[in-house]
Amino acid sequence: MTVTLADVAARAQVSPATVSRVLNGNYPVAAATRERVLRAVDDLDYVLNGPASSLAAATSDLVGILVNDIADPFFGIMAGAAQSQIGGPEGAGGPGAGRAGGEKLAIVCNTGGSPERELTYLTLLQRQRAAAVILTGGAIEDPEHSAAVAAKLAKLADAGARVVLCGRPPLALPGGADAVVAALAFDNRGGARRLTEHLLALGHRTIGYVAGPVERTTTRHRLEGHQEAMGAAGLGDVVEHLTVHGPYDRRSGYDATLELLRREPGLTAVVAANDTVALGACAALREQGRSIPDDVSVAGFDDLPFSADTMPALTTVRLPLYEAGARAGRLAMGREAAPPGGIASVPAELMVRGSTAAPSEAAPRG
Repeated sequence: MTVTLADVAARAQVSPATVSRVLNGNYPVAAATRERVLRAVDDLDYVLNGPASSLAAATSDLVGILVNDIADPFFGIMAGAAQSQIGGPEGAGGPGAGRAGGEKLAIVCNTGGSPERELTYLTLLQRQRAAAVILTGGAIEDPEHSAAVAAKLAKLADAGARVVLCGRPPLALPGGADAVVAALAFDNRGGARRLTEHLLALGHRTIGYVAGPVERTTTRHRLEGHQEAMGAAGLGDVVEHLTVHGPYDRRSGYDATLELLRREPGLTAVVAANDTVALGACAALREQGRSIPDDVSVAGFDDLPFSADTMPALTTVRLPLYEAGARAGRLAMGREAAPPGGIASVPAELMVRGSTAAPSEAAPRG
């Protein structure tokens, strides 16, 4: 039976006029109401009109790129690289060609780390018959949310969209749609393990770890790599005491490092969840009169553009963010064959610079 606009209105408990305003985007609607309408549209698989229904399996010239924080260079680099591969004359007439002769419109959707916004954007992209969707960065570790994301991606894939995960773990889709999904998974665990092994090889034993948000896959994988290295060195029992979680931002690195120094004044090294967090860690150490790396070594992750220009230059783990983003763009446009099994591991490279050194015998003890 055909779903009508009135059915959506009844489901969302609003008027048909409100549903129309939300779908057309030509009139302001309260955020909570808008979310309720979009949820009803998604639940009922509502299509705007008869002609649109006949094009249910077709795709538009729209490509969506989902990021957690567009102001974070980690996401900005990947999104920019992906966009550089979307559209353009080299795609005209090929598998990724759109109705405008190969050109496609890339839309960057900034979720702000919100699970609800992520689902809303996927709903909107499905309604617009997006030709492709690229999801960047770590996923939220919540079974209910993962199932909801998988269901939405399956609907997109069934409608003909290419789905690419860039920097995310693979995600099994219901209904056999996983064959059209390509996942470029960063080796966060291996990179973190090699980073901590580097510090251990220098002689460090009292190593603090500033982790990211607990609910993120990237956080867990990087922390697991650190734990593996510490455990292999017989130091696994101190990891929990010397680990502090927080957002992936500079303030988190600053606050967490002060907390680590409070817990262990004899700290000789700090591993940060990413390079931005490492900047905050460095600021906190200098404020406490600690020299880097003479008193405390500091290491980051990602190798963002500023990392080599800090004083001293930051030891970190390089993820090929631009290369991965560009590859995701090509996969989304059908210009590159999917990796075997749809999954490719993106390697992480240890970059040793001036911010790490052997611990000083005269390291301050508070």
